[in-house]
Amino acid sequence: MQQEQTRTSLPENAYRELGPGEEYRPLMPASSSPAEVTPYSVAMGIAMAVIFSAAAAFLGLKVGQVFEAAIPIAIIAVGMGNVLGKRNMLGQNVIIQSIGASSGVIVAGAIFTLPALYILGLDAAFWQVFLSSLFGGLLGIVLMIPFRKYFVKEMHGKYPFPEATATTEVLVSGEKGGNQAKLLAVAGLVGGLYDFVVGTFGLWTESVSTRICTWGAAAADKFKVVFSLNTSAAVLGLGYIIGLKYAMIITAGSCLVWFVIVPVVGSLAGSIDAAAMAASLGVTNASVLADPSTLFTPENLFAYIGKPLGIGGIAMAGLVGIFRQSKIIRQAVGLAVSEFGGGKAGAASATAERTQRDLPMKRILTILVATLLSIFVFFHFGLLDGWVQSVTAILIVFFISFLFTTVAANAIAIVGTNPVSGMTLMTLILSSLILVSVGLSGTTGMTAALIIGGVVCTALSMAGGFITDLKIGYWLGTTPRKQETWKFLGTLVSAATVAGVMIVLNRAFGFVGEGALVAPQANAMAAVIQPLMTGGQTPWVLYFCGAMLALVLTSIGVPALAFALGMFIPMELNAPLVVGGLVAWFVSGRSTDAVLNKARFDRGTLIASGFIAGGALMGVLTALLKFLEVDWMLADWASSNAAEWTGLAAYLALIGYFAWHTMQAKKEN
Repeated sequence: MQQEQTRTSLPENAYRELGPGEEYRPLMPASSSPAEVTPYSVAMGIAMAVIFSAAAAFLGLKVGQVFEAAIPIAIIAVGMGNVLGKRNMLGQNVIIQSIGASSGVIVAGAIFTLPALYILGLDAAFWQVFLSSLFGGLLGIVLMIPFRKYFVKEMHGKYPFPEATATTEVLVSGEKGGNQAKLLAVAGLVGGLYDFVVGTFGLWTESVSTRICTWGAAAADKFKVVFSLNTSAAVLGLGYIIGLKYAMIITAGSCLVWFVIVPVVGSLAGSIDAAAMAASLGVTNASVLADPSTLFTPENLFAYIGKPLGIGGIAMAGLVGIFRQSKIIRQAVGLAVSEFGGGKAGAASATAERTQRDLPMKRILTILVATLLSIFVFFHFGLLDGWVQSVTAILIVFFISFLFTTVAANAIAIVGTNPVSGMTLMTLILSSLILVSVGLSGTTGMTAALIIGGVVCTALSMAGGFITDLKIGYWLGTTPRKQETWKFLGTLVSAATVAGVMIVLNRAFGFVGEGALVAPQANAMAAVIQPLMTGGQTPWVLYFCGAMLALVLTSIGVPALAFALGMFIPMELNAPLVVGGLVAWFVSGRSTDAVLNKARFDRGTLIASGFIAGGALMGVLTALLKFLEVDWMLADWASSNAAEWTGLAAYLALIGYFAWHTMQAKKEN
């Protein structure tokens, strides 16, 4: 019999580390039996998966941006439940969000790699795109489940989980209603309208940089030194939730690249092969090639030098993380072996409390083996000719996916951004070199490497997205086994939708030539893989330097993954994280009353979640308007210096509003 929920707010210890002997008790207690999987929640989840897969694929390829679907889906789920007059919908809304959120991660995995097939003049059938996305999604799910307890329970309070926090606040506020829901709605409206005005009308710029001043423009041109700051409400809210510690570590990585490495390399621009740099960046503009000096901007130097350093750092930080988590990995493998052999692990899993009950390890292993066999058949009979090549391909997929699953989860847990494009780029390079060594090259080799990259990219994207779902479920008290089971359905629906949409878009617009879709990530992948399969250069020295830096950072106790993420992600997206972190530090330390500080911090978390949710929704709307070629942009004004000054003023006003609104918290709230 279904029991009533005992609380309507998250416990006080939801976002902090637990003390010795302290336990976290979720919103829906383990002793309760909330409605979760119902015909309504499954049908709504499927509908969200189809709608957002199509929307994300269209917009991602047209505009070059993939939006996170989890927050908009959570908002729609709450809104639909209220419209239909449903009650006690928290468990069902988590299932809707979990099934529907498969869309964003499957889309990211597909459009980052597979359009490169068309860009390189290689055709791809529906079944190839569908199976690549499906198998990658399945791998991401089954490889993540054994690590659920480690990331969501054992590391409770140690990772900020920014996207999961925002989604959880949306679901809780929708269930609770009252003042908390109003506060979230107001913050969402403010943040959403703020970002919508920027993206749609250009009343002020989306980012400001030191080029706004005469001395800043001179520094950028002469010394290759530039500082830029994204002014969106969503990124500001993200920084608040991440917190000052991680925000400063991430931004330190950006500072090293933008303020040290780029200026030093820029001063030696005469020794850089401009043609090689242009080819690496995919620059074909005749005026740039005629005057190579225009190529050496700080932004281009970052893409050419800084990003490879970040990729090497991410890869090494991932390997270090794997080494440090080897005990957790051994425990997961040991649990699998024990349960598969009929040991005590299976019985312990069956008797675990509801909120800690995962799919049986025997079933996970069965699905994993079946998926790997299916991938092997797919490769052997659909892409490759020889057994050696097929075995090599499946080993590449399994080992890279297995090793970097935890890296993707760590990145999402820390910064809310999955560096899947960087890890996929490394996968493409490694797989290409290995495939060439076993006699595979040319067009067949490029097709195989890109399909392999698509499977791995989707697996890592799914792993990062799925840990977000599981953390939301942990905070709220849903049944992990049900989330895990129905995630497979969301993956199947999303993979089929994405494959169909990509085929249609290729036929309607294409990805090359005038009027073609942007597909920037896929174009970058194509630019990298073509010389590898036909003979070319790879920045191994930069990868090695990034890897060595990660080792040095690890040895002195600096979180290498967070630092390397800062090197890989542009400065303008990292600097606002520090601003948000400073707001969190300011509002939570102004009083000598710890209870009041906690109330203010919690209120700020809700406002920050509103900024993220509003920005996500309006981002979808802005991108949709661009896709429909509705142009309301004040282009001349938006490109002016005055618009940038206006952006700086608007951003300062937004920060002031954020801090003031947060400081209105009372102890009794």
